[in-house]
Amino acid sequence: MTREVNHITVRSERVKSPLTFAVVADLHDGLFEDILEELAGCDAILIVGDLVDRHARTTPGYENAVRFLEAAPKLAPTFYAIGNHERCHKRREAYYSHVEKSRVTVLDDAFTEFGGIIIGALTSRKEGKARAGFLREMEKRSEFRLLMCHHPEYFPRHIRAYDIDLTLSGHAHGGQVRIGRQGLFSPGQGWLPRLTSGFYFDGRLLVSRGMTNATWAPRINCNCELIILHLEGK
Repeated sequence: MTREVNHITVRSERVKSPLTFAVVADLHDGLFEDILEELAGCDAILIVGDLVDRHARTTPGYENAVRFLEAAPKLAPTFYAIGNHERCHKRREAYYSHVEKSRVTVLDDAFTEFGGIIIGALTSRKEGKARAGFLREMEKRSEFRLLMCHHPEYFPRHIRAYDIDLTLSGHAHGGQVRIGRQGLFSPGQGWLPRLTSGFYFDGRLLVSRGMTNATWAPRINCNCELIILHLEGK
């Protein structure tokens, strides 16, 4: 598995003081020791869903996720958005007990202020059940509004209509197999998915290829990645 560290800069007049975030998407209970130095240099760590692996061949499928919950907050304030693997995990309640004991801030269809910006998260739910109503309050804030939402396909359905500056997603795994910029398949989008890696919707949506390979399919021409997001003023 090849894992890239990609630095991406977003500039906005709403950003009053520069901030750097580590965007951790789709770790899927994988190892993470190789990125600890990168995380330590950030103002905050954003877990954009699927920290666990509900398809793990051995139980419980969240040992490394629990270790990450212990390690990350020691390096920087850590915020967690719930993905489909958390929601559908067979041992969800047992895992959530570890989350509750950690120093991680879970944003469950909610937002908070951090470092002069607003950070929110739209939780993964069954098809058509997303609870995006809190975005009405979030968009009223004058600060830069950063939203975590594990599913990029939620953006046109549930987020696009709101005045949110930047949404961070994962889930698509870069399309698993990439031919040029086109991914082959993504859960939630099917064959030849549109939203798999990089910026979309005039820079309002940023999709990570994810930190670890999915257990159900190989990656070809589609490296895993850790995004280091730099927010700067104009």
